[in-house]
Amino acid sequence: MMGRAFQLARLNQGLTGENPSVGCILLDADGHVVGAGVTGIGGRPHAEEVALEEAARKAKGGTAYVTLEPCRERTSGAQSCSSKLVNAGIARVVVAIEDPHPTARDGLAVLRAAGVRVETGLGQRMGARLYRWFFAAGSKH
Repeated sequence: MMGRAFQLARLNQGLTGENPSVGCILLDADGHVVGAGVTGIGGRPHAEEVALEEAARKAKGGTAYVTLEPCRERTSGAQSCSSKLVNAGIARVVVAIEDPHPTARDGLAVLRAAGVRVETGLGQRMGARLYRWFFAAGSKH
């Protein structure tokens, strides 16, 4: 599933402004794909939002595969992706690579605090390559 999430992320690479292009695949509790998303052109909506909208209530108890750590907060003031995953009832989140950006980092802590099982590192090398430019830009975002 992480490979499919990276395929989605590559679709909008370079088209999302200062935001990275992220891919997200959602599985229901039985392991069936119920949602898929990529960061929108210009950086909004976030991949998790797109996938959650497609999945609707079917995501409850399921797993999210995300190429980059879901954000802890949004610069726009909108609800963060980590909070949206919690509110959707996601039971497990698999993330390729953590996000050092100030508004994103600690999104995994939000998930863990809510009792969501979090796994990191699946696809980490691919994520490091895909987001090299974003990590290098650091505090500019």
